[in-house]
Amino acid sequence: MALSDFLSNIFIEALLQTLYMIIVPTIAATILGFILAIILVVTAPNGLKPNNSVYNVLGFIVNVFRSFPFMILIVALIPVTRVIVGSAIGETAAIVPITIGAAPFIARVIESALNEVDKGLIEAAKSFGATKRQIISKVMIKEALPSIISGITLSVISILGYTAMAGVVGAGGLGNVALVYGHQQFDTPVIVYTVIALIILVQIIQGIGNILYKKLR
Repeated sequence: MALSDFLSNIFIEALLQTLYMIIVPTIAATILGFILAIILVVTAPNGLKPNNSVYNVLGFIVNVFRSFPFMILIVALIPVTRVIVGSAIGETAAIVPITIGAAPFIARVIESALNEVDKGLIEAAKSFGATKRQIISKVMIKEALPSIISGITLSVISILGYTAMAGVVGAGGLGNVALVYGHQQFDTPVIVYTVIALIILVQIIQGIGNILYKKLR
């Protein structure tokens, strides 16, 4: 395959598909992860409103989904994916397992960042009459934001890896290109272009994360 044909007809489309499978699940998984993390932090034994039942059950569910290898998770969620998007194939279908696979990891990252906030700041906020909502939003999240951004950056890189694996099972994107046009057709340059593209994407994601981290610090 000529390089020009590959870039114009296949590679650009696959790159856009990969970006789509990164951006949408990242937003969805971060929102879901924030919700899970806040519930875990609030209901923890030393949290603002301890509730062992909620904390233990939710923590167990998060750990269960974190323990699934992503390839198995894709297969296991095929019925759910079909119900939600009407198909188990394609980049839109891949958003479901990618989001569900990434959300527990992001939840634990955010939970860890929130737990690292100085307890003295929280006690000071309580002494000034701050509500639980104010403590969470104006003290804990604000103080933990640099660490949260750093953790989410790592999560986005993991999501990029998920998109490559999803591509192998028919989701499109760079992973699908590497398999179909590279491996199956014994076209080594295609695999090389794909690997280079993934490396560049990782560097861009990490660079943006580093910039945001430094600014928030």
